Amino acid sequence: MHDHGGDGPPLVLLHGAGRSLADWDASAAALTAGHRVLAMDLPGHGRSPDIAPWTISTVVRHVADTLDAHGLAETAVVVGHSLGGLVAVEYARAYEGSTRAAVNLDGFWWGRPGEYPGAERVGKLLRSSAGAVVPPGYIEGQVVHAARYGIPPDRAKAAALAAVRPIPGGGWQTLPERTAALEMYDELDRLGALGVTAWLEGVKSPLLLVQAGRPEPPRRSMEWFDDLSARFARGLCAELAELSRNRPTITVAQIDAGHPMTLEAPEAVATLIAGFVRGLSGWTTAARSAPPS
Repeated sequence: MHDHGGDGPPLVLLHGAGRSLADWDASAAALTAGHRVLAMDLPGHGRSPDIAPWTISTVVRHVADTLDAHGLAETAVVVGHSLGGLVAVEYARAYEGSTRAAVNLDGFWWGRPGEYPGAERVGKLLRSSAGAVVPPGYIEGQVVHAARYGIPPDRAKAAALAAVRPIPGGGWQTLPERTAALEMYDELDRLGALGVTAWLEGVKSPLLLVQAGRPEPPRRSMEWFDDLSARFARGLCAELAELSRNRPTITVAQIDAGHPMTLEAPEAVATLIAGFVRGLSGWTTAARSAPPS
């Protein structure tokens, strides 16, 4: 946990898969002007210990325990990017009596089975490198990759270093380690198989759902992925628009950034979050009910 300080309505920031709380450093600095801001490493990520098995319900309880320990269980807005966005929504589902609101920044999996042909290839690629031990040059490669999104090298390097663990011999252990990473992807597949509309059914707390507005940079020899990403973005945009029309508790937005938006456009991310929280009204503190086991 990193307490960034600040005064005002508290925010708890959750990062994406294979990342760490350092991804939030720049956005957090902007948010402290009007909020108490804390960021946390999800289990198995950054400097947080592993859990076994790695399940969304256990991660949600980990978030709840952390909020309890800091006296924020009844007041915090839970904000997550990518995997963290899914966790934020699941937290709101589990603790609906006291969750002020949740923010999901581009935390959407690849649709129902067969909905977007090619999505199964993404799952195989992710699993093939899950929890890998990588050579010393890995960090430099991450900086080069981040430059494709316009992410400054110093920010990219700091975030990359925070997301791995050094190992003897000069290499790096990517996180989560392999067993937990495979369990994590199974959980994402389970939630994604519902489709966004069905997945969000029953979540009563106010939600801000944010979609990346920029396409992924083209990847050499991966035209199939570029096509998949474009089809998925169009389908998700339509589905989110329909949800916002039919569910008054759901607010939908796009941001002029790619998927790694907390590193690419941290100030814009902070502005979007702060504006959403300012617009919240009518929420009263209620005793939090325990999540289903």
